[in-house]
Amino acid sequence: MRPQQKDLVASNLYSIAQSKFDPNAYPRAVYAGKELVGFLMYNVWETKEKIREASIYRFMIDVKHQGRATAVRRRAGVDEIKATPGVKKVSIGYMLENAVAKQFYASFGFVEVGRDEDGEIEAELTL
Repeated sequence: MRPQQKDLVASNLYSIAQSKFDPNAYPRAVYAGKELVGFLMYNVWETKEKIREASIYRFMIDVKHQGRATAVRRRAGVDEIKATPGVKKVSIGYMLENAVAKQFYASFGFVEVGRDEDGEIEAELTL
């Protein structure tokens, strides 16, 4: 992790520990081919309207592999989420100053829809 990225995302250790207390958390390794390059965690829930949605709330790529989006795109969890029965929308959040994340998520089709209560950008992908 680059020093300027330290405050942009929680650590993998924290995320894995968090997943042990949240039965709806799905921690996943991210691979480029057979090489481990990152970590992703998401959850799936049902809205009041009985629509299933997913949220990616941790996504990290090793600094050695950042900028190589095409290598990790296929395995970055979006395909797994798309295959989850009934999921119609995926959301993701990122810090305003994280221009790399903005561009990367937009390459998957995520569209910014606003900001959350902490000021993070919220983006959504309709499936």
